Amino acid sequence: GGVSLRPCSTRVAPEGVNAPIIHRIIRVDHAGEYGASRIYAGQMAVLGRSSVGPIIQQMWNQEKDHLKKFDELMVAYRVRPTVLLPFWNVAGFVLGAGSALLGRKGAMACTVAVEESISDHYNSQIRTLIEEDPEKYKDLLQIIKQFRDDEREHHDIGLEHDAEAAPAYLVLKTAIQLGCKAAIFLSERI
Repeated sequence: GGVSLRPCSTRVAPEGVNAPIIHRIIRVDHAGEYGASRIYAGQMAVLGRSSVGPIIQQMWNQEKDHLKKFDELMVAYRVRPTVLLPFWNVAGFVLGAGSALLGRKGAMACTVAVEESISDHYNSQIRTLIEEDPEKYKDLLQIIKQFRDDEREHHDIGLEHDAEAAPAYLVLKTAIQLGCKAAIFLSERI
């Protein structure tokens, strides 16, 4: 027999966790952070050398940290990623670049829409975990609360940088948020 080169975790998920709920939460949050990272990559491709580039880079760096943490949680809890990651790779980049082609206000409108959707989704997950058992899920709750606060900060940065002055702001925001809801629904399940 040969040696398996497949990496495996030495960490074990806590006993007694509600695996279907935890798997759904970690899978969708991993997908969301992956998609957010791709959105910022698209924005940086268009606006990276502009005056708003450093702000986008700062938010992107936080999203990369979030994604790294969810990569770790995927292994620790033995959660399979959504099969839609290749799609989110392309869709996220296209959304980021497309919104950035509208200028910095368009990019910031996208940021506001996405980050509002994500922070609302994190709040829903926080409620679910508290209803399940706040002590058992204390560590995961702490991570989700911190990331939710980071997403709210990104939302506020978008507003501070004239997101609401983007062309057809309400239409753009509504369309992006509908896409976010669809992405959340699909990534939880597929």
